[in-house]
Amino acid sequence: MGRILDRLTSWWFWISALLIGTLLVLFFIMLGDQSGASISKFSWKFLFTSTWDPVHQIFGALPFLYGTAMTSLFAIVFGGVIGIASALFLVYFTRGRLRVILGTFIELLAAIPSVVYGLWGLFVLSPWLQNYGEPFLARVLGFLPLFHGMPVGVGYLAAGIILSVMIIPTVTSITRDILLAVPQDLHEGGLALGATEYEVIRNISLPYARAGIIGGLMLGLGRAFGETIAVTMVIGNRPEISASLFAPGYTMASVIANEFTEATSHLYISSLYEVGLVLLVVTILFFGVARLLIWRVSHVQKGRMV
Repeated sequence: MGRILDRLTSWWFWISALLIGTLLVLFFIMLGDQSGASISKFSWKFLFTSTWDPVHQIFGALPFLYGTAMTSLFAIVFGGVIGIASALFLVYFTRGRLRVILGTFIELLAAIPSVVYGLWGLFVLSPWLQNYGEPFLARVLGFLPLFHGMPVGVGYLAAGIILSVMIIPTVTSITRDILLAVPQDLHEGGLALGATEYEVIRNISLPYARAGIIGGLMLGLGRAFGETIAVTMVIGNRPEISASLFAPGYTMASVIANEFTEATSHLYISSLYEVGLVLLVVTILFFGVARLLIWRVSHVQKGRMV
């Protein structure tokens, strides 16, 4: 009986792995087939053309690639820093019920639906940015291209802030769990040698947990890549490239959600499918690079410990 259960379990694992791989291949086949007309028409120019004109049937994905990269990088810089800082606070500066309560509240942010974030961004965050936040940044940092332009409230800045808030629970939870796994003897040994709490965190805890923290950041960035509804509601939905965070823009996910039901021509629909194909390829390449980075960090860390 035990051998039968072992075989069934082994088969189930193999079937699950094959199913995941098959689904990924089917996604590529479907997107590649549906985007065939766009690929034939525009070829590689699709990735490097900034014109998106459904009337004249000219389509280029460069503004969407730019918007996705800009909002995602903004989110990982600000949301990642806040998430790591929150995890450090929970692990090293809180105890007992307070740690549990604060951790629960942070994790509850992940349970809020995307459309709620979008509504909050549209009716609370965007008006505040238009009236106070962006004018202040323009006065103080207006000499930089990132903070130059007319404050309109919706744009890359609003979308980046929304994404930052949305990835904080992921980064915080993973970083907290990794830091809790750091051997307590290392932490106490550093304190016993006369190091301060800050020095122990900087020189022992963070280097030890570096690979896991990078993994948490990559998962958060993956969510920022694919977020759709909340970003669509606050980014302004304009297929243009601008260096200013105040300017409206577009992302790959938001253009598909916003324009797919309005697409009337075969080439228009095919171009939107190709945007989805590009998003899938970019996501897979990104996670491949992330896995390689995590492996290299872990390998170097093990080498130093040996």
